[in-house]
Amino acid sequence: MDSKKVVHSGGCHCRRVRWKVEAPASVVVWKCDCSNCFMRGNTHFIVPAEKFELLGDSKEFLTAYTFGTHTAKHTFCKICGITSFYIPRSNQDGVAVTFMCVDPGTLTHVEIKNFDGKNWEKSYIESNIASCSKVQNEEIV
Repeated sequence: MDSKKVVHSGGCHCRRVRWKVEAPASVVVWKCDCSNCFMRGNTHFIVPAEKFELLGDSKEFLTAYTFGTHTAKHTFCKICGITSFYIPRSNQDGVAVTFMCVDPGTLTHVEIKNFDGKNWEKSYIESNIASCSKVQNEEIV
């Protein structure tokens, strides 16, 4: 997989929530089967929080949902309801970006990995998902 970083842009369906994120053009996305991700069909890649930036007045259109441990912050657009990103329980220092919400043209490859959200603690340890939000020193193209 190519690890060179690019700037991806994206957001929600109505385009009131917009963001940019620095990440590889080739990403590993996580398909989680926890009760929330499963029902939403969410598949996401995780980046360090400092590589993610909300644009314009996007923040005013966001709201959040929490459940269970109330650690994950499932953000979604107040207008169209799309979760284009959220703060995952597994990576409080990162952002989970819904890969289908990335604007076309910058993602070149997507590798899907499964995360067993029904057995969260075990999957958290075995998957090494926590490493996804750590800053890597890589070149931006």
